[in-house]
Amino acid sequence: MTHLTRRSLLKTGLVASAGLIGADRTFGLTPTMPASPDLSAGSIANETISDPVSARERLLLDFGWRFHFGNADDPTRDFRFGAPMREGTFSKAGQNWLHNPSDDSLQHSFDDSAWRIVDLPHDWAVELPYVDVPEPGVSVHAAHGGKALGRGFPETSIGWYQRTLLIPEKDKGLRIAIDFDGVFRDATVLFNGFYLGRNLSGYAPFRFDVTDYVNYGGSNVVTVRVDATLNEGWYYEGAGIYRHTWLVKTDPLHIAQWGAFVKSEIRKNDAQISIETEIQNESNEKARGRLISRILDPNGKQVAAVSKSFEIDPWENLTLETQTSIARPALWSIEEPRLYRVVSHIESGGQVVDHDDAAFGVRSIQFDANRGFFLNGKHVKIQGTCNHQDHGGVGIAVPDRIHNDRVAMLKAMGANAWRTAHNPVAPEVLDACDRQGMLVMAEVRMMASTPEGLSQLERMVRRDRNHPSIILWSLANEEYFYQGNATGARIISTMKRLTNMLDPTRPVTGAMNGGWGHGMSGVVDVQGFNYWNGGLPGEPSSNKPGSPEYTDLEKFHRQFPKQPTVGSETANGKSARGVYENDPKRGYAYGYKPNCADCKTNAEIWWTIYDDRPFLSGGFTWVGFDYRGEPSPYDHVAVSSQSGSLDLCGFPKDIYYYYQSWWGSEPVLHLFPHWNWEGREGQNIDIRCYTNLDQVELFLNGKSLGAKPVTRNAHLTWFAPYAPGAIEARGYKNGQLVLTDRRETTGAPAKLALRPSQVTIAADGEDVSSIAVEVQDAQGRVAPTAANKVSFKLTGPGKIIGVGNGDPSCREADKPDAPDTAARSAFSGLCMVFVQASKQAGPIKIDASADGLESATATIQSETVKIRPSVA
Repeated sequence: MTHLTRRSLLKTGLVASAGLIGADRTFGLTPTMPASPDLSAGSIANETISDPVSARERLLLDFGWRFHFGNADDPTRDFRFGAPMREGTFSKAGQNWLHNPSDDSLQHSFDDSAWRIVDLPHDWAVELPYVDVPEPGVSVHAAHGGKALGRGFPETSIGWYQRTLLIPEKDKGLRIAIDFDGVFRDATVLFNGFYLGRNLSGYAPFRFDVTDYVNYGGSNVVTVRVDATLNEGWYYEGAGIYRHTWLVKTDPLHIAQWGAFVKSEIRKNDAQISIETEIQNESNEKARGRLISRILDPNGKQVAAVSKSFEIDPWENLTLETQTSIARPALWSIEEPRLYRVVSHIESGGQVVDHDDAAFGVRSIQFDANRGFFLNGKHVKIQGTCNHQDHGGVGIAVPDRIHNDRVAMLKAMGANAWRTAHNPVAPEVLDACDRQGMLVMAEVRMMASTPEGLSQLERMVRRDRNHPSIILWSLANEEYFYQGNATGARIISTMKRLTNMLDPTRPVTGAMNGGWGHGMSGVVDVQGFNYWNGGLPGEPSSNKPGSPEYTDLEKFHRQFPKQPTVGSETANGKSARGVYENDPKRGYAYGYKPNCADCKTNAEIWWTIYDDRPFLSGGFTWVGFDYRGEPSPYDHVAVSSQSGSLDLCGFPKDIYYYYQSWWGSEPVLHLFPHWNWEGREGQNIDIRCYTNLDQVELFLNGKSLGAKPVTRNAHLTWFAPYAPGAIEARGYKNGQLVLTDRRETTGAPAKLALRPSQVTIAADGEDVSSIAVEVQDAQGRVAPTAANKVSFKLTGPGKIIGVGNGDPSCREADKPDAPDTAARSAFSGLCMVFVQASKQAGPIKIDASADGLESATATIQSETVKIRPSVA
């Protein structure tokens, strides 16, 4: 992999287009670099090519790790890391605090036999107890979701991981590396006692080559010290090796990590495909070979192929560009997310020495300053959500299945875009977006033009640039100290220059919450607006809560008519699911009138404004899912946010159906609140309805309260005195009854019901079923205020990996003490248990019980599958 230094970047001839903000910013982003003429290159679409088999192996390294806490303050309790000693921590190769200096064998003195066995992904923070503010002025609720992390908790802010693995004698001569998809944070990595290096970022992927230190034919030990004392964000970030880890083996002559980059240009009857492939020769000999790349369509059929001969000097990198075309390509779109694959291999010395496989999509994107965003020439309003990466029960160690489910839940809401707030995400999130047709605004964690900042940016762009779902690179988020001045402009210019070098096919943006029209605005291709609530610099704000228009946005457009725009972050409001009264003592926000006091807007206001103005490309609401940390407005009580359209477990809130009404294509009718208001008989209840139908009539105990016409992007409201019974909404389209929705006064909690997200899962040690638990009355209706404590018992080849309920103030344990038992209180009648398969097939039985309630049972069938290759 080519690592660009700040010096080499600044010397490049690539220009960041950091000129006047008034420059034309209409983007038709489908450029390709011309390939250099090469007589050895040619199309081989008709040549028969067998599936490549090479020395390359990519083995999952997730299972069988050992874990132990260290200590941030005391080296004697941190396995003597940093302790004063004669040899010193880093003074000799391999002769550090983990190694016995008198023993030149690879016998390790670092005894991990008493450590806890864990599988990855792993987040130790979610296992910690909840704590209150440790000292005045420090809010662990905001930064860590109430967990015991940080300077005040040295005994739980350092974690050690260790894994022993066998590397066979036959692997001599190969290059061997370990890939980490994500570690939070500050990871110090050793291999067989040798210090490999350190990775600061909690979000950027990283690799260490271990070839020189391997004990072939014997045991090898990977040791990782993870220091989560410092945070990078201002929200819950977790702690540990929380994404996948891999052991990668290649021939010395191989395709570089993230080395294949596919660009497409749609033409009248075909698509021109340009493939840039970076080849590395990590040997002492000059190498000659041929690169062969095949393109497979969404059905796996070969539709094009191309080859190119090369020679490469020892220890050099070489980038080859080849071009071919696809006749009548199947385009990637939101509705039909068709994916192609480029399968490449290197032939040298009469044999296949390496191969690589990368998915891509054929599509075009365009941001127009007056008309918004276009995908494949079709206008698309961006209907997006911002999302952090933690989830109920599991913290940031999110299984692949749940990543996929989270994308699916937002697609079902009508969302078509996902902002990776505020960091590079797990590759599995982008894979899910590719498969399901979800656009992505991909954001880097650090706005910086330092070597560290540029390295994090480079790793994100190189890893993710083949994903057709990504339409924007976001280089900053609310950098209020610098976003509006010359320093910020210089930093973003350097970052943009690198981004354009690595990927010239997409625009860059910055999520700005001030300084619009200055600083970074003159550099980014698409202007991002976070919570626009003021005029241009030097002008008074004309925004008023509930005002019919944002005149400030229109002023910006008039002043900078060639600047495309997007709502990079907009206000969803705050509400706890199923709560309809403000409750500061319990930390619950008022669910009826979701508002953002800091932002002076809410879902209906922002979406009406963006929907009505063609020059606005659309926006990303804050947020799709609740997340731990940032528990305003009641951060003295709550431990998680309340801004989501879905709660932390993925249970929809009422606001979910607002977006589904106006973002989706199907008829929607959602009536709220519940109708259990004992003690408030005769008092007026605020009754609301989200719908995209023409008219709704409301009934209370069979009596009509009147019909009301529906206004686009709005809701309907009635007030009625409470009387036990039922409210019912009847929705009409073109005069015809289309949908009804009903809320009934339920009886006391009487029984439990289980609703698995998956009734069949793979017996691969990874797959998960999220089982929703309903507390029901005797008639099978969810009791909307139930808070019964539910106990779970698992039998069979699986384990409980977490529980949750979506309660923003709940302090109960998310992780079970044992893999087969757990407990969680219901919140607004619901809770959830997360069950993961082992590698053994068979039925997994979950029993749920609660005092005084009828129990429930669910059976998940774990089926035999081909398990992806992993380290034994």
